[in-house]
Amino acid sequence: MKITVVGAGAVGATCADNIARRELAEELVLLDIKEGFAEGKALDISQTASLLGFDTRVVGVTNDYSKTANSDVCVITSGIPRKPGMTREELIGTNARIVENVCKSLLEHSPNTIIVVISNPMDTMTYLALKSTGLPKNRIIGMGGILDSARFKCYIQKELNCSANDLHATVIGGHGDTTMIPLTRLATINGTPISNMIAADKLKQIAADTMVGGATLTKLLGTSAWYAPGAAGAALVESIVRNQKKVFPCCVSLEGEYGQNDICLGVPVVIGSNGWEKIIDYKLNAEEMEAFNKSAEAVRNMNQVLDTLVA
Repeated sequence: MKITVVGAGAVGATCADNIARRELAEELVLLDIKEGFAEGKALDISQTASLLGFDTRVVGVTNDYSKTANSDVCVITSGIPRKPGMTREELIGTNARIVENVCKSLLEHSPNTIIVVISNPMDTMTYLALKSTGLPKNRIIGMGGILDSARFKCYIQKELNCSANDLHATVIGGHGDTTMIPLTRLATINGTPISNMIAADKLKQIAADTMVGGATLTKLLGTSAWYAPGAAGAALVESIVRNQKKVFPCCVSLEGEYGQNDICLGVPVVIGSNGWEKIIDYKLNAEEMEAFNKSAEAVRNMNQVLDTLVA
């Protein structure tokens, strides 16, 4: 098994570190355009092997895609990160060109790979990857909903003072501050609805905090978060390479599901060795469906910007 992570910045390096620790591949390639940067990160990760007990071989390369040849999974984290006050949408001009070029370069050497997109704005970058590569839709997966759901669970856990691992809580829709939809109605702790334990106004606040979870961290850190995004990417990769069939909310191509077409948007899907294998219908109520349609409209409007940016 061979995995490539493109982009050795904070998110990419954290994702690579998690992949190495979990021994998800015999070889892990970390690639970056900055001279020596990926090599340094890879060497640093490699020096933890005897301390953490893993045998993954980690290789760092500077912009040499031939070293990524025959990768089973490629994770794209490339692009500029968000700065305080910057929306994910404002990243589109720069990151669209980066992601398109990265996809092309990866597929020249790994035509059968599964591509995981983390770069922002994630929904639009996933759509761009799908359209520009022509790959089967199941082999293009945007990570965002996994991260958003982890943040949702974190806020619930803080309120209930429980184990986050006992929670089932999902965020669907776009991976944006105004487009994501925390499904509070369906959130449970060991099968019990959290609405039985948390007052309606507090639950509404948790949903609101979840939606601005990324912006909150960007304001505190001065840049995008990396621990949770990196771990979320690795969790997605693990379900692929170990064929775990986990149900994750991921950004995938919709062809009539949830009433949408010609768009990549966050919905619950089964993740296995073939990429995403099946979309799960959560039977949204009227209010949730209205929110999902609004989210789709916002993402679709953002996607239209690609026509003016990408040749």
